[in-house]
Amino acid sequence: MNVGRNRRIAGNALGWLCLAGVLALTGCKTPVGNATNEPETAIRQQQSLAGNNAVSETTSSYAAGNERRRDQKIGGARTAQPGQFDYYLLTLSWSPEFCYMHPDKPECGSGARFVVHGLWPENNDGSYPEACSNAPEPKSPSQYSDLYPDKGLLQHEWKTHGTCSGLSADDYFITMRRAVQSVKIPDQLANVAKRITLTPDEIVTDFVHANGSTTAVNYTVGCGNNFLTQVQVCMDKNMNPVACRGVHTCGATVVTVTPPDAARSANALGYGGDGGSQRRRSRR
Repeated sequence: MNVGRNRRIAGNALGWLCLAGVLALTGCKTPVGNATNEPETAIRQQQSLAGNNAVSETTSSYAAGNERRRDQKIGGARTAQPGQFDYYLLTLSWSPEFCYMHPDKPECGSGARFVVHGLWPENNDGSYPEACSNAPEPKSPSQYSDLYPDKGLLQHEWKTHGTCSGLSADDYFITMRRAVQSVKIPDQLANVAKRITLTPDEIVTDFVHANGSTTAVNYTVGCGNNFLTQVQVCMDKNMNPVACRGVHTCGATVVTVTPPDAARSANALGYGGDGGSQRRRSRR
């Protein structure tokens, strides 16, 4: 009886040793994307960037203090060949909200409202390619200072998103400039001088009225803790508006739009999570 028991113990131990050997050989892979559908926070993104050895010291340093979260993602990042994606997300950040948390950043001294964050390759299923090649950045980054006054953000956007566009660095940023210039900011937001509250649908309606060739399906709104953080415009590879697919939009009932240099309450966390926006909707 003791002999049988000892054999079972030895067999179990051998089984665990075999399992450990398999894990050691194969490694443990985390799932791609965010299984809980929660927005990717700046902290999570900084952690992923910290593990990316391809990011330069300058870019990594920038990202640790200035990276604005990729809101509203569903499918997660995946590898792809340059040019293999469905459409672009032109992301326009509401600068007063970002600058509340990062007042020392170069873009925060001009009193800007909307500023370009990026032109991001996106797929209809909610996945998106990132860091697709080691293609060189622009030789003269300063010629794009109207888009990115901080060279660190330009470098980060090129390495992370631009390399997936299938364009050269210069063509990518020229295309981004053309996309930004094609979007008219609604007067109510371009000239906001005091704190106002709007529903996400009202923000989208304002953009549609200001940009006659677009409809509501071409936009998403980003919010954090019921404050406006960004507006995204979905565009095809020729910079024409297309329906947004596979991305979330703000689910808050109303959002607060804060003008430059306005005071904020102490418990508002800027670009942190999506508190107050639990009823997120997905456009597919």
